[in-house]
Formats: sequence, structure tokens, C-alpha cells
Amino acid sequence: MQRIILKRALSWRTASVGVSVAAMLTLGACANPWQEFQAGASESALVAKLGPPKEVYELPNGDRRLMWPTRPLGETTTAAEINPAGVAVNVEQALTANNFAQAQPQVWTQHDVLIHFGKPEETAYFPLMKRQVWSYRYTENNIWYMLYHFYFDNNGLLQTTQKSDDPLHEDGRMRR
Repeated sequence: MQRIILKRALSWRTASVGVSVAAMLTLGACANPWQEFQAGASESALVAKLGPPKEVYELPNGDRRLMWPTRPLGETTTAAEINPAGVAVNVEQALTANNFAQAQPQVWTQHDVLIHFGKPEETAYFPLMKRQVWSYRYTENNIWYMLYHFYFDNNGLLQTTQKSDDPLHEDGRMRR
């Protein structure tokens, strides 16, 4: 009799763990606003769900790039490219290793970095190098908290990039 009760208790526990995991996965899927929209979504639907964009950039092709950053300490920026008809061409998380890898030293300017990634988390100037540095927080592979740095010369031309660990997340904890 005790075995039957123990088996039932274990099966209820296993079932409740399974339900908990499923609920967490469902909630996790809702946590990323850029995943809720696809190309073809209307600008008004995006604004209704995400609120007014915090940054808007005109693109050379006539489209606009709308951005919803989670600064100052967030690692995400939802970005939507909207065509002149008010329809999304693309909706994405802008701050990713793949997107950062598209930056082209000796070609991109500060304006190019702005329209791709939005305003930086922080800026600094290194006088000995004669470089201005813009830094962005992001999560690499949805695991590692990182900073991505863009180094510009005095003319605003991108010279090099670099990534580093985010010191706010030492040992997996956020430091304040």
C-alpha cells in the first residue's frame, strides 16, 4: 500500500514539475518582445504593444528604424525597420553577437553604429589612443553578460571593435 501511495505522490510531483517547466518556457517565450512580431506587422501594432519608440532613425532607403532599448542596465534593444507604408520589414533584437559582427572598421561611422544599435550604454574617450569608445551591454548566446565596444577616431570613423565580460555580472550576479 505504501508503494502505491509513494508511486502516486511521485507521479503527481513529476507532473507538477512538468507543468512548472512548461509554464516557465511559455513565460520565457513572451519575455522577448521582438519575437512577438514578424515582417508584415503594422507600426501601429508595434507601438500599441511596446509603447512609443525611444529612438527613431531615418535609413538611406527611405525606411525608418524604431528602437525600444532597455538601457541603462538592460541587454536588449527591440528594433523594427518600418517602410513608408507603415509596415514592418524586420523586427529583431539589435544587440547580438551576429549583428555586432556586421560592423565594418574603416567603413562605418558613428551614425552607422547609431542606426544599427541605438545610443550606447556608455561612452569614454582615451586621449593616448585618441579614440572615443561606445559600449553596449548584451547577452551572448543567451548566457554570457558581455559588453561590446566600438572605437572611433577623431573623425567618427570606426577603427576597431572589442568585446569583454560585463563587470556588473561578476560570478553570475549583478553588482551595484
